[in-house]
Amino acid sequence: MLHSEYKLAPKHLISVDCIIFGYDKEELQLLLFNRKIEPQKGRWSLLGGWVNEEESVEDAARRVLKTITGLDDIYMEQVSAFSKPERDPGGRVVSVAFYALIRINEHDIQLVIKNGATWISLNKVPELIFDHNEMLNNALEKLRLKASYEVIGNQLLPESFTILQLRKLYDAIFQKKFDPGNFRKKILSFKVLEKMNKKNMKDSKKGAFYYRFKSNAKKSGLIPVVKTF
Repeated sequence: MLHSEYKLAPKHLISVDCIIFGYDKEELQLLLFNRKIEPQKGRWSLLGGWVNEEESVEDAARRVLKTITGLDDIYMEQVSAFSKPERDPGGRVVSVAFYALIRINEHDIQLVIKNGATWISLNKVPELIFDHNEMLNNALEKLRLKASYEVIGNQLLPESFTILQLRKLYDAIFQKKFDPGNFRKKILSFKVLEKMNKKNMKDSKKGAFYYRFKSNAKKSGLIPVVKTF
């Protein structure tokens, strides 16, 4: 039998919100949709949902990601819990936010469209509902901190890529330009990439070798190194 403390305790709604990042056209992209219910129906929102009774918040986030993108194995990381009493005018809702990294060319485009979602460049993100802009900013801060200590890109870039493509990804994440020579030297010094026996001939006459993450790095999508930048 439940103790009276459980019965008398206030009841709250629990939700998850997913900050879904992709990379396309040399820009970091964010997956958003127009909210379908009140309050603030029709405004831009992150993708999210309620946590079911039989779910952990992690399971709920994975379910939301699967429903929206059609992908199962998505890298995600918890950002924070957002619990201000007035954050959702619809009720007392505590939301746990996660950021996720996906390859845009691998997700189910028709499923995204069916759910009313769309990719928007990080540079053009509109005002979002509730505290979703705060969630996005916190997620970006966490992603940038991660990228400062670990070589990232396994979940955003194709299987093979040039150092130039990796640098442009970092440019997009940090919203600044890295010095080409210093970036190349720093990245290669950590020995987490392996050179492939093929070149990208589109960007220069001489061509640039493709690289890929070493096999032991693919499991996590994030490769531990000493501080990189």
